[in-house]
Amino acid sequence: MDREKTKSQFLRMLHPFVRNLGVEQIREDSLLVEDLNVNSARLVDIVLEIEDQFAIRIDDEEVGALATVGGAIDLIVSKTRASVQNA
Repeated sequence: MDREKTKSQFLRMLHPFVRNLGVEQIREDSLLVEDLNVNSARLVDIVLEIEDQFAIRIDDEEVGALATVGGAIDLIVSKTRASVQNA
């Protein structure tokens, strides 16, 4: 999956988890916790949703990559590419 498709899918997936923000207000440098007001419980839900929607596994030590929207997109792209290569 290319980065733009991943970004689009991730933003649609993320939208229900961020309150009072439209998708157009979310930038790649937006911090999930500080800028988008995602609490720890929602962050866990986001990780689970990413794993389900993109058919990947995010290890505990990789969760730090989800600090920003762009970091999350990069992690998803990296994991989906690795998944395809290992198939």
